[in-house]
Amino acid sequence: MPTDHLRLDSQALTWHCDPNQFEFETTRELPPLEGTIGQDRALTAIDFGLGIKDSGFNIFILGEPGTGRSSSIKKILNSRSKGQPVPDDWCYVHDFDDGTRPDYIRLPAGKGQELKKDVDRLVERLTEEIPKVFESKEYEEQKNKISSEHQEKHKALFQELERQAEEKGFMLQRTVSGLVLVPVKEGHPLSQEEYEDLSDQQKAELDERGTALQNNLNDTLREVRKLEEQARRETAEMEKEVVNYGMEPLFEELEKKYTDQERVLEHFKNCKKDILGRIEELRPSKGPQIALPGMKMPEQGPSFERYLVNLFVDNHQLEGAPVVYEANPTYFNLFGRVEHVIQMGNASTNFTMIKPGALHRANGGYLILDCREVLINLFSYEALKRCIRNREVKIEDMTEQFRLLATVTLKPRPVPLSCKIILIGTPLLYYLLFQYDPDFRKFFKVKADFDRMMKNTWENTQQYALFIGAKCTDEELLHFDRQAVARTIEHSARLSEDQGKFSSCFLEIANLIREAAHYAGKEGCDRVGSKHVDLAIEARVYRCNKIEEKIQELIEDGTLLVDTEGEMTGQINGLSVYQLGDYSFGKPSRLTVRTYLGKGSMINIERESKLSGPIHDKGVMILTGFFGERFAQDKPLALSASICFEQSYAGVEGDSASCAELYALLSSLAEVPIKQGIAVTGSINQHGKVQPIGGINEKIEGYYAVCKAKGLTGEQGVIIPRPNLKSLMLDRDVREAVEKDEFHIWAVETVDEGIEILTGMPAGERDSGGNWPEGTINGKVDQRLLKMAETLHKFGKGDEKGG
Repeated sequence: MPTDHLRLDSQALTWHCDPNQFEFETTRELPPLEGTIGQDRALTAIDFGLGIKDSGFNIFILGEPGTGRSSSIKKILNSRSKGQPVPDDWCYVHDFDDGTRPDYIRLPAGKGQELKKDVDRLVERLTEEIPKVFESKEYEEQKNKISSEHQEKHKALFQELERQAEEKGFMLQRTVSGLVLVPVKEGHPLSQEEYEDLSDQQKAELDERGTALQNNLNDTLREVRKLEEQARRETAEMEKEVVNYGMEPLFEELEKKYTDQERVLEHFKNCKKDILGRIEELRPSKGPQIALPGMKMPEQGPSFERYLVNLFVDNHQLEGAPVVYEANPTYFNLFGRVEHVIQMGNASTNFTMIKPGALHRANGGYLILDCREVLINLFSYEALKRCIRNREVKIEDMTEQFRLLATVTLKPRPVPLSCKIILIGTPLLYYLLFQYDPDFRKFFKVKADFDRMMKNTWENTQQYALFIGAKCTDEELLHFDRQAVARTIEHSARLSEDQGKFSSCFLEIANLIREAAHYAGKEGCDRVGSKHVDLAIEARVYRCNKIEEKIQELIEDGTLLVDTEGEMTGQINGLSVYQLGDYSFGKPSRLTVRTYLGKGSMINIERESKLSGPIHDKGVMILTGFFGERFAQDKPLALSASICFEQSYAGVEGDSASCAELYALLSSLAEVPIKQGIAVTGSINQHGKVQPIGGINEKIEGYYAVCKAKGLTGEQGVIIPRPNLKSLMLDRDVREAVEKDEFHIWAVETVDEGIEILTGMPAGERDSGGNWPEGTINGKVDQRLLKMAETLHKFGKGDEKGG
């Protein structure tokens, strides 16, 4: 037959990895894997993004899950960060000017921990020494001395006042309201009756002397108050001197140690100043403490907590720049928070409860985030952009936006930010953010695109072997022999649906390695062979193919109608792929076409019933263009056709059935039957060229399974697009059937080649006069369309006469 050259032999149905190209017996002999396999473009972008220091050149790593995005960037950063300087430590301290805005101190790595320990010891000693100052003998002596001196002055003032009063006939008397002057007569106070018996002149003289004495009394009381204020000042100065004398040696030792840290010295200076201003608060409390049953009461006594240091970020254990991966990028996990303690029903906080976020820990290094996780956490993405824009990390309580009443809380001063941020996400997220977020392209200027496939080269084959060996070593699995390595690489090529490519989805390959090692260990083998890899592949299929087997049973018992023998006009077996999560399989679907008089319209029953997608609808519309270009140059298309996937009750999408639809249309118009043992897949363009499609291996294997169940006749097979030859990675059963001539695969480039295989009749070529030869498919279609056009024309004339 003229179509024999289109039939493929078994050698073209797969690509074999030669195990003899490997120079090892097992992967145990291989050196460790260095770097990432087959992602040169992405690695170049990452190297550029990590090298450039300008703002905004953060990195977005995009690619499908399992392509090694996260593991690669972590490995690169861990290696790169070791040669970089360790960033500074960060500490928060109390701000003595504004207690609600704690300030930070920046110290070289390791110094923060030293400072915290030193200040902790300092506060511990202050807690012990300051109260002792007020209980010391020297303090009491100084205080008593000041008190005695002023009491003598008080006594002298009142003695003088009493002398003056006595001279003028008065005496001082103490009452509840204070000191009063009382007139005296014959050594005893003058009564009211005796005062009334005095003459007016005596009363006037007595009042005049009393007024003068009252002025003297007021002057004396003012002097007394001045003396008391002076005594308090002298006591306060004395107490400051005593407290300063007690604490100065404690600070002096630390000031010498941190003489090169100006900010630390400033903090010590503020601490000393604050201590001297809080002497009244620092006195030991001797009041009674009432404890409620079952409740812990706060400790009574002077508090020195405000002089502590909150070691906010401690980098003393780092050996280079920090690499932080935040798996749960909530707002507080990223940007830090201020914690609170509930006591007696009240929430309290201070600067020691300020906790760092991932950005603080990664400051001076690298932060890795999952883009999807950032986007689904409220406020995180917008706040992250603010940090990049302002180059600082601000700790805020975002819940304030949802409160009706504002609450007083701490607002720590923002920490300067110098960090390279790496987002990891899918291509969909990258392009959505690039399209709809104007800020995204400003802050994530470096795109590192991880490919899902790599080229099938000798170098990549060797790298794949290194990957298998590294996975076995890292996870302490049984090592693979060279045949098992070759079989694994062949499976990788099948995953990529390209004989010239390997899959870069290392998650799938790693799972296959683990499963094959499991079965090898179960059999008691000391290494993994190719049979264990096959067993792992088959076991995975068996775990996932319940639906496939159910559909196969429906075909076998005749519930789903699929013919694999005989001939039928306007009927053909199309091939579909079912995608169920991580498993896909192919099965045939009966496609029927009916043609009749009309006005050049193709009725897609799936579209009319809203069961088809836009790509499938497009494929049907292309058929109209094909018929118009080939058969409607000299006559109108007086054709209507209905196209239907029989027993299809779910959605249909994709254009891979357009070839089958065209063949069925040609068969119906030419009234030539199609061999039902041959299934078809492929898309068509308006010129009649057959175009490649996806899922080719699953489609062929699915149809072979149906033919095998119904009985192989040696006449069955599948017609595929010739561009899909490189996609063939068929399993052993199909290849053996092809080798035995029990099953056939034809590769075609045009619709004419395909229709000849399906009908056994030549398609025919148009001669120089534009006519199709008789006895050909195209000739029969042309004659049928001409007849339909004439019939429609006559029918139209009859309508005109009738009118």
